[in-house]
Amino acid sequence: MPIRKRNSFVGKMTSKGQTTVPKEVRDFLGLGEGAQVEWVLEDDKATVKPRKLRAVDLAGILGPSPVGHVTIEEMNEAIGDAIVERFERSQR
Repeated sequence: MPIRKRNSFVGKMTSKGQTTVPKEVRDFLGLGEGAQVEWVLEDDKATVKPRKLRAVDLAGILGPSPVGHVTIEEMNEAIGDAIVERFERSQR
């Protein structure tokens, strides 16, 4: 939905500093539950914009690999072994 003119929307702040983002703003920015927004402070104004995660933002989120470098073939073999083990457990 393109906004052609400058629109203003008001949200109310709670005693804990939380605010409701007006529905029109959520719809325009494509924000849903759990969405992150970024606050940018510059001079005498604050700008809020959606924070879109990129794959590079997730790099290292789980920490270093506990087994070091693993090839695709090794991953496939480990997955296959886990499937067989789980199946065998379910048959007991």
